[in-house]
Amino acid sequence: MLDFLFKNSRRAKLREEPLSSAEHAIIAKNVPYVAKLPEADQKELEGLVRIFLAEKEFEGCGGLELTDEIKVTIAAQACVLLLHRENDMFPDVDAILVYPSAYRAKTRRDGGGFVVEGEQARLGESWTRGVVVLAWDHVKAGAMNLTDGHNLVLHEFAHQIDGEDGSMDGAPDLGARARYKSWAHVLGAEFSELSERIEEGGKSDIDSYGATNPAEFFAVVTEMFFEKPHIMKGRHPELYEELKTFYKQDPLELLTREPTPRT
Repeated sequence: MLDFLFKNSRRAKLREEPLSSAEHAIIAKNVPYVAKLPEADQKELEGLVRIFLAEKEFEGCGGLELTDEIKVTIAAQACVLLLHRENDMFPDVDAILVYPSAYRAKTRRDGGGFVVEGEQARLGESWTRGVVVLAWDHVKAGAMNLTDGHNLVLHEFAHQIDGEDGSMDGAPDLGARARYKSWAHVLGAEFSELSERIEEGGKSDIDSYGATNPAEFFAVVTEMFFEKPHIMKGRHPELYEELKTFYKQDPLELLTREPTPRT
């Protein structure tokens, strides 16, 4: 109990510490989505970013020298997912490992009765406990382009949100029991339709990587929800409403707003 109270007290103090002018400049330059937020949301995000930067460890890999630009750009994007929601600041994430670009990761798979080891090029990954791995060039490119539907940070940290209930399975902690029925109905149907379409060689406005499994589907549609809300709401209205209820945000309304100047 004392640890809980101390953590909350420390976080309350952090929320009151403004970001520096240099940190504000980084966000303004690298994460233009934030300028679309109302002033109150920008202030909330600022507090979340301050806590994120204080609690998470960053490590440069593959020769990358960590800078404030890298840390603040990642933190600002990740914290967009937490706006308006009760959260414990990605409790399973202890460290963010950042490579300059795509990296090689060792893989192990069942090769029909024996284990096959190899390497695979990756842009990012989200471990069940402790670590998120990101390629910096794709982090920055994903943040700068608000409408391409690809955002590496949103994708990998959506996995962390998914796993907070103990399992990365495409169904995060939804709170009320009744929400699970609607979630399973809507996302299950969309996942099945995407999987069938891809298997038959068809195309979809939802990234085909979402057909990999329900966990990847949730991460992929999270990217689409924030970056292609007009397409999702127009063609997948029930899916849009499920994510709007979960994230407590309406990106379609935000992306049509004029930027909110800082005061």
